[in-house]
Amino acid sequence: MYARRRRVYFLLMGGCLFLFVSAWAFVRLFSVEAAVAMCVVAMVIPPVAAMVANRRGPDDRWWDDPSGDPKSDEWWDELDGKRRHED
Repeated sequence: MYARRRRVYFLLMGGCLFLFVSAWAFVRLFSVEAAVAMCVVAMVIPPVAAMVANRRGPDDRWWDDPSGDPKSDEWWDELDGKRRHED
């Protein structure tokens, strides 16, 4: 899951850079309005990319979700300070 999200993040950010650079490198020579519109679209992409990269996957463990494995849940609870493990 992590690799797929990372790949999508880099594709979105690469598209953002492509839009921004191409807008002012050669699109502005034909239409300044189109170049500004491309920059506005490029401005919206980084927050979307951050949301995609930080989205919770179906297999991701969160601190408040039990995993179903009693030993793992006990370890996480001890790590989080929810229950003290006593020997």
